[in-house]
Amino acid sequence: MLEVRIKELKKELVEYATLVEDMIAKSMKGLLERDETPLLEVIHELEPATNDFEIKLDELCTGAIAQYQPKARDLRTVLMVFKMNSDLERMGDHVANIADSGLFLLSHAPVKPLIDIPRMAEETIKSLNDSITAFLDEDAALAEAVCERDYIIDALQTQIFRELVTFMTADPATIERALYLIRVANNLERIADLATNICEDVIFMVEGRVIKHHMEERT
Repeated sequence: MLEVRIKELKKELVEYATLVEDMIAKSMKGLLERDETPLLEVIHELEPATNDFEIKLDELCTGAIAQYQPKARDLRTVLMVFKMNSDLERMGDHVANIADSGLFLLSHAPVKPLIDIPRMAEETIKSLNDSITAFLDEDAALAEAVCERDYIIDALQTQIFRELVTFMTADPATIERALYLIRVANNLERIADLATNICEDVIFMVEGRVIKHHMEERT
């Protein structure tokens, strides 16, 4: 039955998103504790697992469409899962970039204590978690709240960039390490953007409203 297949799609999607959240947490753990073990786990075990999830969900979605030919609400749900599947795979790639940068940073002396990057990671995980909840519950209000909160992550990214520019200007020897920290922040920002994209799609799916351009005008 189509209803059973859709439940299976949602279950797989939650497991996929949980994996990505775990990857972000492990990457931050490796950076903060200067421990390469969780970083290597992200790169060599968890990131390949995201690729496996993407393939499985892709097959489930295309199979559901081919076998059941869903219409209206059911079709929108399957197509939404299909798109979110791609977004989650891209998030996994960004987390792998973070872990890769972390391995470089662990092999060098710290530029500064990490304060804003862990905060940025916490906000990013929250946005991802809420975006999945908004989809499962068809909660347009929660989805819009995630979009509204995106400025927090953007502000942290800007703060990190400005502070590291100051370090690089004062001591050119810090430039390479600072650029890797900026790379970490940029990848977190991209993950948060993808979570926001999911929420924009949830709002459209539930209410038929397009908020993308409205949000751009306010930023």
